[in-house]
Amino acid sequence: MTLLDRLEKRFGWLAFPGLLRFYAIFHGIVYVLQWFRPDLGKLLEFDLGRIMAGEVWRAVTFLIASSGSIGSGVFGVLATLFFIMVAFMMSDALEEAWGVFRTTLFHLTGFLGLILANFLFPSLMPESGTLIYGAAFFAFATLFPKIEFLLFFILPVQVRFLAWLNAGIWVLAVMRDWRMLPFLLLGYAGYLLFAGIPALRGKLKSGVGGSLQAILRRASTEKVAAFHACAKCQRTDVSDPTLEFRVGADGHEYCTEHLPK
Repeated sequence: MTLLDRLEKRFGWLAFPGLLRFYAIFHGIVYVLQWFRPDLGKLLEFDLGRIMAGEVWRAVTFLIASSGSIGSGVFGVLATLFFIMVAFMMSDALEEAWGVFRTTLFHLTGFLGLILANFLFPSLMPESGTLIYGAAFFAFATLFPKIEFLLFFILPVQVRFLAWLNAGIWVLAVMRDWRMLPFLLLGYAGYLLFAGIPALRGKLKSGVGGSLQAILRRASTEKVAAFHACAKCQRTDVSDPTLEFRVGADGHEYCTEHLPK
């Protein structure tokens, strides 16, 4: 039994299906609210002095404070909808690849890393909440490097090339200010622990190529076609034909690894 299996057995209640979806929805809500209250972002952003003075909510709400940074025009609306749509897609793909519990830990590690980074380097990156999407994007690109995105809705580009471009931008940022290196290491801690380091060690299984829509369509088909599904780890007789399933005392179906005693 791996460390993650032991953690899931003890803290399985932490599993939050669609956590990245809800994060994106909150970003969307704050974006709309800022049409009526333009100063809302200032009330939510990280400010160490104000946090120490009692405005403790800022230690968490800064994660969604950047919602209005792209503007409220037509481009801003379209960009927000696009980012939310991509976040939904990545959420589904990561949970399909890792399961709900592991994906939840991945995002929680990113949240905690960003909170720590902002306390250590306040005001260094005011819109650091977007790194949650960045970590998910890098994890997605590592797991499914050959999936294609339509750049400008026209040009098909494999996601790994977009990830390398993003990584290059961060390298330039670190060259301009060395403090960005520890900040990014903390902000991307989830990616490093769950995808980056395992990939370097050859222990991360990459997904198949093709279009993103095709991958999610196959995942959806698998879920519909599955006859057995574990209520704990979400694995099915389709995703892992070697699993055996039993019905627990609570009436739910479990694989033998997660069957309650």
